[in-house]
Amino acid sequence: MTGKTREEVHSELFSAGVTGDKLESLSLHKSFKGNKPTNSIIFTRLTPYMLGALVAMYEHKIFVQGVIWDINSYDQWGVELGKVLAKKIQPELKAPGAVTTHDSSTNGLINYIKEERK
Repeated sequence: MTGKTREEVHSELFSAGVTGDKLESLSLHKSFKGNKPTNSIIFTRLTPYMLGALVAMYEHKIFVQGVIWDINSYDQWGVELGKVLAKKIQPELKAPGAVTTHDSSTNGLINYIKEERK
């Protein structure tokens, strides 16, 4: 999956009017390498039981990882990048045809979901 270099973050923040120490500090924290493992869980129907199971699984997973890695799991800049990427992907899920504009992992996941929705 996609990451962001410090230069990319610096440019985006500068364009948004962030300068000085805040620019340097945020650039450091909002940049990270891509190509890290991710979890994609796909199901055919969302039921109350399935939603509850997903929420419980993720709460437990995130808590345990934070304890093991000694980090605050609920204060991560990668979540913000995920939101930005989701805004790009959402229209592609609705549009016809195969998607080829992302890395191979993301393209494959989007196209799989689109095929399953038919």
